[in-house]
Amino acid sequence: MSILTNTPDQKSFHDIPFPAMVIGSGPLSDFVRDHKDEIDTALQTTGTVLFRGFDVPEPEAFDDAINAYGESGFSYAESLSNAVRVNVTPRVFTANEAPPDVEIFLHHEMAQTPLYPEKLFFYCQIAPETGGATPVCRSDIVMEEIQTSRADLAEKFQTLGLRYTHTMPNAPDPESGQGRSWRDTLSVEHRQGAETRLATLGYDWQWLEHDNLRVTSPVLDAVKTLPDGRKVFFNQLIAAFRGWRDARNDPNKSITFGNGDPINPDDMQTIIEIADQVTFDLKWQAGDVALLDNYQVMHGRRPFEGKRRVLASLIG
Repeated sequence: MSILTNTPDQKSFHDIPFPAMVIGSGPLSDFVRDHKDEIDTALQTTGTVLFRGFDVPEPEAFDDAINAYGESGFSYAESLSNAVRVNVTPRVFTANEAPPDVEIFLHHEMAQTPLYPEKLFFYCQIAPETGGATPVCRSDIVMEEIQTSRADLAEKFQTLGLRYTHTMPNAPDPESGQGRSWRDTLSVEHRQGAETRLATLGYDWQWLEHDNLRVTSPVLDAVKTLPDGRKVFFNQLIAAFRGWRDARNDPNKSITFGNGDPINPDDMQTIIEIADQVTFDLKWQAGDVALLDNYQVMHGRRPFEGKRRVLASLIG
């Protein structure tokens, strides 16, 4: 397996290039099947592996590569994801149906819920004319920087955790990056089913006008410790603070510390600046596939022009 380490725009942390990049040819499914151990080693080290040049002309070939990877899937239908998405195959779906001018800010997939995947695959079928990169950010490096510059804040996140508040619509709202309906999110048809599911998951809830549903999560981790001892800034803080704004949601009311204390906007700005400095923009080419460790790496989506089709699959 050839992992390039000298491309001019790669970042490097502790002398390890980010992301790992694999240049190849032929069916990606064959390569993944033959080199899974090496891929997993690279993923564990860097958090992101980009495959470029392989023959992945359509979603079915992407699906083949996912199946060749050989790990269990994490169903979008059964997840608590806020995003509106459309399944293409049972394991492959659109990354986000939000309009092109809406930026999806850095986040760990579904970290605002008690249920989240271990890894994510992304596949670019159609690259946009301009923009549309997927920013990826090493959360272990973000945590290192917070501990160095604001040890008090790092300690507060580790000890208090976070609670997220989100209002879900009665019907899907594709104009919002958080527009999935409560029926789809909770896999229920009626209010009683929603309340039963929320109670099981430890949420608080309130029914609003137009049959919208406001929910507040139980206390969730803001920081995780990886098996090798590294601490990662694992949450949806940046996305919630910068992007959870639509007809139903106000970012200033979306997130608190686990004890209910508000989070200082100046502290959030410090975190955003740290994350921006260590972010790599993955500029898609048609046929690219990326594998992300959801525990190590945040991701997002830059606004774009022209047609863009990026598909995703959740693992573990």
